[in-house]
Amino acid sequence: MLPISPLPLVSVPPAPRPDPVPWSGSAPFADPFTADPAVELLLDGAVRLLSGWFAGSAKATPLPGLCVMPSVAPQARGLAPELLLADLQRLIEGAYNPNHPGAMAHLDPPPLLASVVGDLIAAGLNNNLLAEELSPSLTRLERSLCRWLARALGLPPGSGGVPASGGSLSNLMALVVARHSRGLAGCAEAVVLCSADAHVSLAKAVAVMGLPPSALHTLPVDAEGRLAVPSLVAALEDLDRRGVPVLAVVATAGTTVRGAVDPLVAISAVCRPRGLWLHVDGAIGAVFALAEAHAHRVEGLGLADSLTVNPQKLLGITKTSSLLLLAEPGLLEQTFGTGLPYMEPGWGGAHGGETGLQGTRPAEILKLWLGLRQLGLEGIGALLDGAIQRRRALQALLPADGRLRLLGGSFHLLAFRPAGLVGAAAARWSEDTRQRLLAEGLMLSRPLYQGSHHLKAVLGNPHTGSEQLAAVARCVEASL
Repeated sequence: MLPISPLPLVSVPPAPRPDPVPWSGSAPFADPFTADPAVELLLDGAVRLLSGWFAGSAKATPLPGLCVMPSVAPQARGLAPELLLADLQRLIEGAYNPNHPGAMAHLDPPPLLASVVGDLIAAGLNNNLLAEELSPSLTRLERSLCRWLARALGLPPGSGGVPASGGSLSNLMALVVARHSRGLAGCAEAVVLCSADAHVSLAKAVAVMGLPPSALHTLPVDAEGRLAVPSLVAALEDLDRRGVPVLAVVATAGTTVRGAVDPLVAISAVCRPRGLWLHVDGAIGAVFALAEAHAHRVEGLGLADSLTVNPQKLLGITKTSSLLLLAEPGLLEQTFGTGLPYMEPGWGGAHGGETGLQGTRPAEILKLWLGLRQLGLEGIGALLDGAIQRRRALQALLPADGRLRLLGGSFHLLAFRPAGLVGAAAARWSEDTRQRLLAEGLMLSRPLYQGSHHLKAVLGNPHTGSEQLAAVARCVEASL
């Protein structure tokens, strides 16, 4: 396997600068009594930097050619706003560019502007979702939006949940809740069942929970990359005969490489009579249930006991934006509640620090709320429509004569490799072709799947147009 060359990274001495100008006032904080020009200077300057980066994105490349690092350690005297902004500019120039039309490599779309604003306001408010008195309005917003989102995705009345810092944490919390609710907290023999294409975060979750790697039982997938239900039934029957307790069954609504959706209705029909916890990792695909025209792609999503959803992966909500939603959200407090003896009692339910692994949490719900309201339901549907249409368009442009092995699913992901290449040959092809694409300002990812490297296009970038798709197809055709 040929390694991908790392991005050049250099540190350079800082350019000659005038002596730092001390901040006005006694400390570099906003004045609580009057408007402070230094605050406006810094915030306005940061907005101009970001706006300039947005405006120049298409003229750059998805990956920068060079990353120049400013000084890392703080100096003896704090820097004035203009010097802080100069350092910030260097980092911006070396950042990954999701706004570029050729950025088609990962599940990292351009950010919604309202979500960017939400991030800024959340940072400025600096409220803590640990406890209600530290975030009174935002705690109410979080509860209400989680309830609305759970119902919109098909979970039953009374559902709700909690935001988390990424899908890995959402999946971990789901399995911890499942273990607690099934009375298996002290059981070292309990196992988790999932497909061979399930996300790697499940292996991490098993390790964090103190279970051996063998506790994660991965089952075969069918030709479409979906969990094979007969294999699940056979595995459960074998475990039952041997007296091995099952902590949870995890189904995936959108696998990482090909976007496959496990047969959720059939899996639920297997789990429910046996009293098994069904968690659905919908980090990629759950948002499709928000649009009536696309809900069929994740049929059965509402049958889950717990559900991971990551609006950051397609809807443009700034990172991080993940949620764990449950049909019985009260189980969160039962599992994670400690009483928070150093806080006043909650006013409307459990404190935020009692409903998940995280205690201190920023107001991530604010950027989700603002972003969804900026889009509206029609805007959400349009984003989903566009992603599906781009995937179909690229698939139609790629050679259909059998020279490529295409791996697609229900969503906006498309992976491929030459049909006759496997192992080291596929690795060389994918590396060479990816470099050719990058030279044209087109960035695809290079996942290792079923023993061979593929190229993968993620078509969730609304800036990607027919010109970029045609260029990808030409480059791939030439590589064959």
